[in-house]
Amino acid sequence: MLIAPRISNRVGEQIAHTTIEDFKALKSKATSDEPTEKDESSEDSSANTKPKKNNAQNEYASIVQNNDGTIFEEELSMSENTTVDFDRLYSDSIAYNDNLKKHQHELLTNEQSYQSPALNLSSYGITNGVFGYISAPAIGLELPIYLGGNDDNMALGAAHMTYTSLPVGGKSTNCVLSGHSGYIGRIFFDYIPSLSIGDEITVENYWNTLTYKIIDKQIHKKDESADCYITEGRDLLTLITCVSNGHGGFDRFYLICERKST
Repeated sequence: MLIAPRISNRVGEQIAHTTIEDFKALKSKATSDEPTEKDESSEDSSANTKPKKNNAQNEYASIVQNNDGTIFEEELSMSENTTVDFDRLYSDSIAYNDNLKKHQHELLTNEQSYQSPALNLSSYGITNGVFGYISAPAIGLELPIYLGGNDDNMALGAAHMTYTSLPVGGKSTNCVLSGHSGYIGRIFFDYIPSLSIGDEITVENYWNTLTYKIIDKQIHKKDESADCYITEGRDLLTLITCVSNGHGGFDRFYLICERKST
């Protein structure tokens, strides 16, 4: 009984490591024309310019905005040997984040709203559901990032909360990642409360490595979620996990980070 959790965590760490290595191998197949950062003084607040089109075999899906401001993709027909369409995924991620700048408060309203994936990665040729990975060297944290803040994803790594910004950076973005603490047999976000102001956290996606610095630590009640929302002009990363409130229940620990100047 004593050794089982250690073995389970060791296996989990190996699975996470393998998943991240698979991500890196897939990323290496991306077009060499990486996105270029825009001048911070530009009126366009997108994180980067749009990469050039690669040789993916599937066609682009159009982005459609519903009356309620949500974005969805038209269904694609994909052949068995479809390659990953990094270009379209990047463009759709930027479009998703831009839409949130106007509509986030009417979309991110309850627990159900952030559980379904923001984008269907399989329609871009990504079959393992991984958008990138997060690392915090000070505590040896390295976890893959999955889209959708649901239990299945949180049992595998860091879960991106839908209707918060996708982790591609840019002005007026706030990417919120949730992770378990006290999960039996696995260590996820257990040690993030021990991180210090000024420590660095990195997020690697298919196009960039984004470096953030911890600027604040907060503890909120379950229904106090103001720190999940976008702050105009700032490029934020927010990590959330559960902590005991000392009364038999749990509060939410928020680790708030801001992107370092590029």
